[in-house]
Amino acid sequence: MFIKINNKLSINKNKRPLIIAEISGNHRGSKKLFLEHIREASKCGADLIKIQTYEPQDITIKNFEKKFLIKEGIWKNQSLWSLYKKAHTPFKWHEDAFKLAKKLKIELFSSPFSKRAVDLLEKFNVKLYKIASFEITDLNLIDYIASKKKPIIISTGMASLQEIKNAIKCIKRYHSKITILYCVSGYPSEEKDANLLTLNKYKKIFKNVNIGLSDHTNNIYTSLTATAFKVCVIEKHFIISNKLNTSDSKFSIDKYQLKNLVYGVKKVYQSLGKEKIGPKKVEISSKKLRRSIFAIKDIRKGERFNESNIGNFRPKIGLGSENFSKILGKKSKRFYKKNSPIY
Repeated sequence: MFIKINNKLSINKNKRPLIIAEISGNHRGSKKLFLEHIREASKCGADLIKIQTYEPQDITIKNFEKKFLIKEGIWKNQSLWSLYKKAHTPFKWHEDAFKLAKKLKIELFSSPFSKRAVDLLEKFNVKLYKIASFEITDLNLIDYIASKKKPIIISTGMASLQEIKNAIKCIKRYHSKITILYCVSGYPSEEKDANLLTLNKYKKIFKNVNIGLSDHTNNIYTSLTATAFKVCVIEKHFIISNKLNTSDSKFSIDKYQLKNLVYGVKKVYQSLGKEKIGPKKVEISSKKLRRSIFAIKDIRKGERFNESNIGNFRPKIGLGSENFSKILGKKSKRFYKKNSPIY
């Protein structure tokens, strides 16, 4: 499916994947650092930049009891409230973020985590929305986002097949501009858990939506590999320096990795080409360097060809080497001087 985002960008299975740089909580609570991430992601060649629009009360309840603590992983023993308070992007930063993106001529969009977050984003005339993996079952929120009739990208981490279908069905009440991102919700996730062959299954099941990847590994190999599956979108968490310690730094790529990803995806996609057996245009001239049959000693007229007087050598001038066994034992119709091609 072709989904137009703006006059330059579209999500299209017949073009290379669009690269989304996700800033998330890597700004570490600094507006200056937040805006610097937008500048650097743009410099590195990202096609789109994504932020997250929420404040703690949009995601959780201010409660520090045991059941509100994260039990494992990189955020172990942190309360949900504390984590989101530290990682959120304040609503008041959004205006400057969208102004900067407009100045840089790069598309900025967001994952809203509440209806009021959607209302805020609508003020900036966002061109598309992202639904995070953990919100895929919040059909009330999805319905509200879909009602804005903008293209929607959904991450599917943890989701069952039925849960993905339910989200798609909810959106399709309003429109069909849908892209689903196969995702492993591990922070960070490892290559051995990527299971990229699942992308083939997604394509068979979800024929009328675009397929992409949200990659939570801390390198670019899984994303580059996904390019060979002809995904439409690749999303990576982005941090301007791997020396920064943030809530999301352990599964984010730095600016050097992002540059390499942008470059690598283009090169990998170019290498896919078309399904075609036979000589390619670039190979035509090389066919002349194949082997043909040559006389390896003088051959008289009427003398029979045998393995002691003919051999196969480059280049292809006379009879192709594939005919070698066919002419063995046959009489020569003319005189051949040593090292001359057999016609």
